[in-house]
Amino acid sequence: MNNLILVRHGQSKFNLERRFTGFYDVDLTSKGESEAKYAGELIKKLNIKFDAYFTSELKRASDTLRIILKVLNISNAKINKAWELNERHYGGLTGLNKDETIKKYGIHQVKIWRRSFDTPPPKMEPDHPFKKEIKSEISGESLKDTFERVVPYFDKKIKPLILSKKNIIIVFHGNSCRALLMKILNISKKKIVDFEIPTGNPLLIKF
Repeated sequence: MNNLILVRHGQSKFNLERRFTGFYDVDLTSKGESEAKYAGELIKKLNIKFDAYFTSELKRASDTLRIILKVLNISNAKINKAWELNERHYGGLTGLNKDETIKKYGIHQVKIWRRSFDTPPPKMEPDHPFKKEIKSEISGESLKDTFERVVPYFDKKIKPLILSKKNIIIVFHGNSCRALLMKILNISKKKIVDFEIPTGNPLLIKF
């Protein structure tokens, strides 16, 4: 038997402020750092020897993994960073407060943008205030778009390790995690709408 542990990063500054984050690179809050530490403590209790570590290119995820590894007393670990594991790109919604967006567009529309499988948010226009800081040709993604980059990366880089009985940790984001769990747990497009991933809470999958 081998193990795959999935962790959504700890609380970020934009999580605290209830802002759409996406590809924008924000830091963890002090609570997020505590969540990461607690995640590490939970993982440590499992007494698993890990073989590989994966995270996104965004610092809220890589910092969470760094804190977890510190709790596990693992140094000099090879960290596999991949943009394919990034949060979905929230397009023109990036940086907007969720409550204010609900007031403007209605809760039904915002839920569709946040949770539906194949409806993308409005595109990020060239004059968007965060456009210069987000170095990407992508202007917005649905969960389907996220699925179509996360799952092929998983199949190519991570699944072979699972098949060879390796133990793996992936620290990434709410939507990239939802996309991967659709694949692994065979969650339907309909059910994924109501599927929520809490921050800093390890999910253990045994093979």
